[in-house]
Amino acid sequence: MHVRHQRGDLRCAKRRNGPSCWEFLWREDGTTRKRIRRTAVIGTGEQYPTEDLAQAAVNGLKMCINEDRNRQREQSVLVGDLVDHYLQTELCERAEWYSQATRIIYSEFLKRWIRPHWAMTNIRDVRTMAVENWIGQA
Repeated sequence: MHVRHQRGDLRCAKRRNGPSCWEFLWREDGTTRKRIRRTAVIGTGEQYPTEDLAQAAVNGLKMCINEDRNRQREQSVLVGDLVDHYLQTELCERAEWYSQATRIIYSEFLKRWIRPHWAMTNIRDVRTMAVENWIGQA
């Protein structure tokens, strides 16, 4: 049986009060196997002025939604998506287990060096020697 990968739907919704915002919609199975509609607010139109920027911001959420499906061998998991997920979950303002200074430093390392070089690499293709060579070039 083939398990489907959730792509979801991204839309820009106008608000009665305040700026319009980006919403991500998807469906998941409930406890009774009935499909449940879910919605998550990604950010405002000011934070993400283009749809491409909003799509990039939603990659981490897509990974959470498709966690069971991502374990399949044929499913590609990019390092860039893992970085986005880590930034949104572990380094967010709500995460209290890192100090503010640590969150800033880690975010800068990820955004400035790791993501630009490794973003389009499938996590299954990352090899120790390749990482060591890359670190040695810096």
